[in-house]
Amino acid sequence: MKAAYITETGSPDRIQFGDLPDPQPGPSQVLVKVGAVAVNPIDTYIRAGLVAMPLGFPFIIGCDLAGTVEAVGSDVTRFRAGDRVWGSNQGLFGRPGTFAEYAAVDEQWLSSTPDEQSDEQAAAGALTGITAHLGLFLHAGLKAGELVFVNGGTGGVGSAVVQFAKAAGADVIATVGSEEKREQCKSLGADCVLDYHSSSLDDDIRQFSEPHGGVNIWWETQREPTFDRTIGLMKKRGRIILMAGRDARPEFPVGPFYVNDLRLVGFAMFNASADEQRRCSDDMNRWAAAGRWQPLVGRTLPLEEAAAAHRLQEENTLQNQGTLTGKLVLTP
Repeated sequence: MKAAYITETGSPDRIQFGDLPDPQPGPSQVLVKVGAVAVNPIDTYIRAGLVAMPLGFPFIIGCDLAGTVEAVGSDVTRFRAGDRVWGSNQGLFGRPGTFAEYAAVDEQWLSSTPDEQSDEQAAAGALTGITAHLGLFLHAGLKAGELVFVNGGTGGVGSAVVQFAKAAGADVIATVGSEEKREQCKSLGADCVLDYHSSSLDDDIRQFSEPHGGVNIWWETQREPTFDRTIGLMKKRGRIILMAGRDARPEFPVGPFYVNDLRLVGFAMFNASADEQRRCSDDMNRWAAAGRWQPLVGRTLPLEEAAAAHRLQEENTLQNQGTLTGKLVLTP
């Protein structure tokens, strides 16, 4: 099979595209004919060696996939040949990645793909959707009627946060960087969309959140959070969610934080168990069937351009170029 893989960690130029042996599914595994994969920041960190993971070389890169079941192992009970499936959490903790024509995946990490989603959409929403669901519900305990703020409402995770919060009956403030993204974010359901370049941004957030008494859940996607600013906009007993900023060392206003009963939660989706992630995917599939979950596909490239895709992802993650809306998807 054709696959995108590395034989050592390093820059995107380390990614090779060529032939590797077809995987053989074990007893609990599903052999998936891959229809689409998505690029995530964690993929680039693992490829670069910035996040330590056990890697057996040649190592196939990638976490997410969507496709069609080709065969199943003897112990598999949830899927059969011909089923459409999607999943994430591959390329981690010794599991092979997904950037290939075929992938052998343990059934616990797979979910059925709704008829309403293409493979490209299902792959685009895999890691980002699970991340958004875990943060909002498992970690922040979102309730109907609360107010959620998210930086970057048309990004991979941000667009999922907007849609899931609305599906749960919350109000949403989101920021974007252009008029085009503003209209797109509104179409996702955001109640208030603000330009993060605006000099009056904090005043605008404060004005919209006043009827709520402040922001209940602040979803921080920025690599360098500013807690003095954030904490001043929170409602008592509000929750701040961190999912970025691996090297950040910001100042922290301890007094205003604890006297307002605030909570700060950091999490990474790959720490969640398969059962926890399945609860996410069940809701995601239900919302997709109801037209309330539409993963944003930004650009689609052929799998052989995996190195270029990693460079583009790094330009947006590390250099904040802002040239991506939604997810970067590749097809074999």
